[in-house]
Amino acid sequence: MPNSERAKQFAPFDALKGLQKALRLKEYEHDRSTKGDLDDETILKISEVLKNIKKNNQIYIKYFEKGYYKDGNFTVKNIDVNKKILSIEDKKINFDDIFDLKILDKID
Repeated sequence: MPNSERAKQFAPFDALKGLQKALRLKEYEHDRSTKGDLDDETILKISEVLKNIKKNNQIYIKYFEKGYYKDGNFTVKNIDVNKKILSIEDKKINFDDIFDLKILDKID
C-alpha cells in the first residue's frame, strides 16, 4: 500500500455528523432568558438620558435582543422619539428593550 493511502486510515472520523453543530445550537438556546422588568427609578433615568441623546453621541447601552442581554459602546445613528427607536450602528433598538444607557461623550 502506498504511503499516501496509508495516511488516510488515520484521518479524523466524525461518526455522528452534525452532532457538534447540534450541541452548539442547544447550548446557545439553553442560555436564552426572558426579558426582565425595570423599576420606576431606572425607567426615569433611561428616559432622561434618551432626552439628551443626539446623533453621533458615543453611548454605553445594555439591551435585550432575541432572548439575550447584550451591551457595548456604540455610536448613535438616529433617535426616533415617535417610533421609540434608537438606531446604533447596524441595529435598531426599541426603547422598551433598553436596560441601561449612558452617554459617554456629548456632541453639540
